[in-house]
Amino acid sequence: MSLRILVAPDSFGGALDSVGVADAIAAGWSSVRPDDEIVRRPMADGGEGTLAALAAALGDEADRRQVSTVDPLGRPIEADWLALDDGRGAFVEMAAASGLAHLALDERSADSVRRASTRGTGDLVRAALDAGVSRVTVGLGGSATNDGGSGLLRALGARFLDGDGHDLPEGGAALANVDRIDASGLDPRLAQVALVVASDVTNTLVGSSGASAVYGPQKGADPKAVRELDAALARYGGAIEQATGRLVADLPGAGAAGGTTAALLGFTAAVLRPGVEVVAELIGLADALESASLVITGEGRADEQTLHGKTAMGVASLARPRGTPVVLLCGALGPGAEALAAATALTVVQPIIDRPMTLDEAMRDTPRLLQAAAARLARSIGIGLELG
Repeated sequence: MSLRILVAPDSFGGALDSVGVADAIAAGWSSVRPDDEIVRRPMADGGEGTLAALAAALGDEADRRQVSTVDPLGRPIEADWLALDDGRGAFVEMAAASGLAHLALDERSADSVRRASTRGTGDLVRAALDAGVSRVTVGLGGSATNDGGSGLLRALGARFLDGDGHDLPEGGAALANVDRIDASGLDPRLAQVALVVASDVTNTLVGSSGASAVYGPQKGADPKAVRELDAALARYGGAIEQATGRLVADLPGAGAAGGTTAALLGFTAAVLRPGVEVVAELIGLADALESASLVITGEGRADEQTLHGKTAMGVASLARPRGTPVVLLCGALGPGAEALAAATALTVVQPIIDRPMTLDEAMRDTPRLLQAAAARLARSIGIGLELG
């Protein structure tokens, strides 16, 4: 009896992206059950790696297009965006131009996070508008920035002025001196497209759960820089309200990607949606589930957070109404993982580690470990079919 196996994992952070994870699982399964049909639908949450996952899942239905732009510190780079649905839609991954991965480890400092700008992401959005799309999805996550999306808006025509009417420098720290935002030159096409922000972050713009306090240290901000940037974003939130009448600073999710959501919600008609949900729709995950015998998903660590909006649980939740069994392969079990046993959406949670090893060893060995775990799973399923 041949089966149809849907492989829809997230990335194993720092070790392997979701495309590589899906390929390794597929290879391991096929080594034991070569006659089964493997359908790959690598997943993501809108952040880093989403562009690659969409391109792999959609194949010829997606068209990667390259743009000359700048990285978070203003250095020239080439970055891609994805044209979808015969050019009617676009997916822009913020990390492609404004991601932390563009900065070397020794560049991730308090100074760089003060200066980092989302201008490159704005260039990608403008390129999509130039291509004549009617829908733009912006995937947030993995940014090096804390500028409230001001760089993105600059690239699209907005101006950020101090009390003397002078344009402010790029970066989040400069927003401490923002007196007025002039949106008169903002690209009018932004009002003519359906704009979706894909993000699973619920942090507000400022405060103890805001962009600077929660994510600033990951980007290199020391405590002094966190306080400066938080105060600058508070002033920026006030400037957005003054310019648009929209109070965005306290909205859940406004702090995503260094506050980029605040810019998009403040100056466009963007709709904020969970990234996993958006990606699942774009790759047609629900349709792929209809005829699947088994779903294999995966993530680097399974813990109590898995139950609260992570990609793997999003996949499992879609499979549950269809009665399709779901296996979660994970690199490790974290705190609260025992709660996963009671999650009716997940049939089995299986770590891939097959011997004692350090974290560094496990990360280097992730492809082999995934292949071996998938092969073991295939043998177990084969035994069950024989007994049945």
